[in-house]
Amino acid sequence: MKTLITVALLCVLGVFAASANQSVLPQELRAELADAQLAGRAKLKVLGFQIYDAALWVAPGFKSKAFSDHAFALELAYLRKVSSDDIASRSMEEMRRFATLSPEQESRWLKQMREVFPTVQAGDRLTGFHRPGVGASFHYNGKFKGEIRDPEFARLFFGIWLFETTAKPAVRQALLAALTE
Repeated sequence: MKTLITVALLCVLGVFAASANQSVLPQELRAELADAQLAGRAKLKVLGFQIYDAALWVAPGFKSKAFSDHAFALELAYLRKVSSDDIASRSMEEMRRFATLSPEQESRWLKQMREVFPTVQAGDRLTGFHRPGVGASFHYNGKFKGEIRDPEFARLFFGIWLFETTAKPAVRQALLAALTE
């Protein structure tokens, strides 16, 4: 009898946890990627400083090795102030690790990133949506901020977290933790 009660309680808690997980689906995700499922969460630390908490939201059928073929969202919840310029510059540094970019391409992408990435404070959220074959769009604290319509930009930008050769493999692993491929 005790075992039966324990199993019933675990089932109820499982249902509660599943509905609680859906309730934390940010508004912009409900609108842009309605069937999103949380693939994983990670915290980025640099030199001991906590920068942001990341969450990867994917649609059913998502495959990490072919991430650029899928619609998904990467949510960054910042834990400290980071300037727009720092976000854009650091993103460009990471993107250079994966491809050789022309000076014109770098200049254009840096300008576009500075326009769509605001200076963030602790508690702010920046959510990037990958749009296969189109590019990326960005929301700041749930509101549309802008887009960069370039599939190669989107592949390299989201590759910062999702390429197998990322500089932060533990972050990648945590973001993909719930996926079975």
